[in-house]
Amino acid sequence: MTDVSNLIQPDRGQDAITIRLVTKDGFEDWLKSLSAGQRAAVKAQKFEGAPGQTAIVPDGDAWFAAGGVADLEDLSSYCLAKLAEVLPEDTYRLAEGDPGDAMLGWMTAQYRFTRYTEEKPEEPRVLLSKQVKHIASAQAEAAAELLVRDLVNTPAEDMGPAALEAEIEKLAKAHSAKLKVVKGDALETGYPMVHGVGRAAARHHAPRLLHLTWSRSGGKDSDPVLAIVGKGVCFDSGGLDIKPAAGMKLMKKDMGGAAHAIALAGLVMNAELPVRLHLLVPAVENAIAGNAFRPGDVLSSRKGLTVEIGNTDAEGRLILGDALTRASEEEPDLIIDFATLTGAARIALGPDLPALMTRRDETANALIAAGHECDDEVWRLPLPEAYREWLKSDIADMNNISGNPFAGASVAGLFLDKFVGDDIDWAHFDTFAWRPSAKPGRAKGGAAYGLRASWHMLQSRYGA
Repeated sequence: MTDVSNLIQPDRGQDAITIRLVTKDGFEDWLKSLSAGQRAAVKAQKFEGAPGQTAIVPDGDAWFAAGGVADLEDLSSYCLAKLAEVLPEDTYRLAEGDPGDAMLGWMTAQYRFTRYTEEKPEEPRVLLSKQVKHIASAQAEAAAELLVRDLVNTPAEDMGPAALEAEIEKLAKAHSAKLKVVKGDALETGYPMVHGVGRAAARHHAPRLLHLTWSRSGGKDSDPVLAIVGKGVCFDSGGLDIKPAAGMKLMKKDMGGAAHAIALAGLVMNAELPVRLHLLVPAVENAIAGNAFRPGDVLSSRKGLTVEIGNTDAEGRLILGDALTRASEEEPDLIIDFATLTGAARIALGPDLPALMTRRDETANALIAAGHECDDEVWRLPLPEAYREWLKSDIADMNNISGNPFAGASVAGLFLDKFVGDDIDWAHFDTFAWRPSAKPGRAKGGAAYGLRASWHMLQSRYGA
């Protein structure tokens, strides 16, 4: 993973190249403050102070950088990202003010996924900050974002259930947490839907339920239980309801929910949030073989409900059902789950907005506000009571799909809701986990949506 530890450094007056920030409205006045030669250089680069524009301006025997931003007083998370992408490798400081929230985009802009290439790492572009106490928290958030990217970008053969287990085991060792693994045929009794979905995979991709538990050093039994659940479908062929080639092309990203959950759990433990944490990741490959589960089969579940399989390509909700039931057994104060669950959410909201579904308005409002504050916007979709009947089955307690094409994201949320314990506060993110095209600070490929919104809400709710 790209090392963010040295990309932001405390400003102790060391030598650095100056970055001057300009707005489009203030551009003409700024331009007048420059020499004739500098103005010519700025115009030659077609710099006008628009957000994301950059320029190199000569200054005697040296030079400074100019960057366009929307607001000089309120720097957004990614407003310096373009500078971090295009400036030469060196050390920089802002001419006025401090980067603040923009530290995040400065770091994420320097992300490179090089696992399968011979590309040599670039030298860092370092940004100085006088807000020393905020550097570590900004680095932690950037590292979490980039962890999601790395996990999602890794192909399925190298990021199967065993690799997810190794990733969580590494996290457990780093934070003195405990990891329990239920694997293969042992899942039949406790996690039958996880077993049913994953049983057709090759032996080295055997299904498993990964359950990490942690509490802070000196934590109390009275600390609230926080459960984080992530869909870990490491590759989704669609099962016997096989996807077409175009639909299967990006299915290495179907464990994006697990990647979000792992990253968020790492943030919680790193900050020693006063909670008792339960991270649950059902990890499977939805493969095709003679023992694959079939359309029309009825699976039992950990909760005791029976589920008729209307479509084997609606498998993520099945494995999450067992995991949410297990999380509910801890009587948590809050459950958050992440899943690349439905195409319907993407049709409704596009790739950049994760669909948020909650039982409680106050939880939704807190997540929406946190996302707005930290430039990680989320959008709430409903859980309409009237649509529950769409999941009825003639032969089982429920079906895993609806018989009509409407409100697919909400219907999937209603399916999950059946496996969350009564009266438990629960938030569900239906996220894409992929960026189809690059933006400054946000490379094409694996992407985190809703991760930072969740983290900022948890800090506000439980105290860092």
